[in-house]
Amino acid sequence: MAGRGEVTKGRIGSIAARNSVVRNIVRSLEERDGFLLIGHHNPDEDCIASMVAFGLIASKFNRNVCIYTCGAVQEQYGYLFKICTYNSIAVVDDCSDIDFPVGAVVALDTPKPDMLELNDSIRGLLADTSIVRIEIDHHLGSDSSFFGDEGYCLVDEASSASELVGLLALKMEDNRELMARHQLHELMTRNLVLAILTGIIGDSRMGKYLKTRRERWFYERFSAIFDLMLAQKTRRGTNNFTSKEEVFDAIASLSTEEEKCFRQMARHRRSAESVEYVVLSAEEAQAIYKDFGGDTMNAVAKSLADAMAEEGGALSLIAYPDPPEVSNLVQFRVRRSQSYRDLDLREVLARLGVVNGGGHPGAVGFRFEKAEVKELDGLAGDIVSKLSGYVREAKPL
Repeated sequence: MAGRGEVTKGRIGSIAARNSVVRNIVRSLEERDGFLLIGHHNPDEDCIASMVAFGLIASKFNRNVCIYTCGAVQEQYGYLFKICTYNSIAVVDDCSDIDFPVGAVVALDTPKPDMLELNDSIRGLLADTSIVRIEIDHHLGSDSSFFGDEGYCLVDEASSASELVGLLALKMEDNRELMARHQLHELMTRNLVLAILTGIIGDSRMGKYLKTRRERWFYERFSAIFDLMLAQKTRRGTNNFTSKEEVFDAIASLSTEEEKCFRQMARHRRSAESVEYVVLSAEEAQAIYKDFGGDTMNAVAKSLADAMAEEGGALSLIAYPDPPEVSNLVQFRVRRSQSYRDLDLREVLARLGVVNGGGHPGAVGFRFEKAEVKELDGLAGDIVSKLSGYVREAKPL
């Protein structure tokens, strides 16, 4: 079975169609073994949390599970990988090969196939048509495209990929015949609830960046369900998280090294009408990369974009060329403040004519080949000017 390639992602058309996808995924969990879980480059909290959550579901069926990240992740997410250790879920974070037979590859929280974190061995696996491709994602429209096989894509409008994994888990636990057949007394363990809640609140920044009424309704419904479950399943007197606020504080915090990197990047902050922005030259980006590494640099760029958007009240932009040893791309990130929820940044990408990028309504990333960028300051200035115009057209809440 081959993925659907360049077909643009859209909402699932009906409840019946969504239930059919859920049944197909459940059947794979029942019939297959060897689940390889993959996400995008520089995975954020939703990408990691959704992989861990799906891994916990698969482990309930006594399946071999491996999460592939190809690089160390932020220490704030350490509790998620401790969960993996406790549940015999393998984590590969050094780009090495997978050492067990793979029956299914599951892509989570990734807008399109070329953004997936893969090595040559995994690319080879994907050529095997006997391996089913499952996809769980909430990035729709714009520059998105499917990875999963038809009928195996739980791709729909949601606050996060973790919300969709949560939907899958709730439907599975509600299936008494399924639970009895596999002698499962409980699927929604505290660890699964914690992973799902991490992705739901992290990607939307506690719901601040959701645009549509439907997104906000589902966010409020699912976050309330899992927040209550977390409180009920956590023993009093422990140091464990007991609420979504505590989880959010943990994932939003910066390590000492990240705080240093944050301050160094923030020195380059500028303002232009409705946009707060940072543009790093090749030399400046290289210096930060050398001092802190690529993973920290990318994570901090996201945190800085979040902070600038809220402090400036509208939009933020961060732009920098990847060091030569990383790629030949110039990276851009745009974040929207909660005051402009009616401004969908996916639509902004289309208006900018961007062909290599994606994201969700409140945050998008895009990139250009370095050869296309004659002068980064000039290009960034032009984008900032257009963003300011889009803000003028929009109505703040």
